[in-house]
Amino acid sequence: MPLILPFQQHIPKIHPGVWVAPNATIIGDVEIEEGASIWFGVVLRGDVGPIRIGAGSNIQDLTCAHTTGGVSRVIVGRQVTVGHSCVLHGCEVGDEALIGMGSVLLDNAVVGEGSVLGAGSLLTARTAIPARSLAMGRPARVVRPVNDSERTLGIDGAAVYQELMKEYRGHT
Repeated sequence: MPLILPFQQHIPKIHPGVWVAPNATIIGDVEIEEGASIWFGVVLRGDVGPIRIGAGSNIQDLTCAHTTGGVSRVIVGRQVTVGHSCVLHGCEVGDEALIGMGSVLLDNAVVGEGSVLGAGSLLTARTAIPARSLAMGRPARVVRPVNDSERTLGIDGAAVYQELMKEYRGHT
């Protein structure tokens, strides 16, 4: 069973259509919409600020989401793919975006709708990546607009994980 803990007056709100891995941790002011999936070892720590995960999004293994109290919140849009071992610290990710494995997003950073943030990137505090952009690096910089083959990476990944969670529902 996942570890789902209230914190102060906040109780996590998880839609019944969400799949949560048995070793995930969800604390406090967290809301997860229908069809989202929270994978193995993920920590969503809504103790000092809110965390919102949009419908159909997938938060992959070992990702940690947290905020700076009174300064930031974590908002992940709909149909977003967040790769393995990311840190989402007080950031916003637009609908249908892809956050590559091992990326770190800091307070008040914003990834626009349909954008791709390359694996291992560092998106520094208060940095914004425009919609439908490819960004990468440490620190992350916009390289160019996403091309046709990249345009659907976030939503395609979300669809794959929606199917995968159906398989896991039958086995966990």
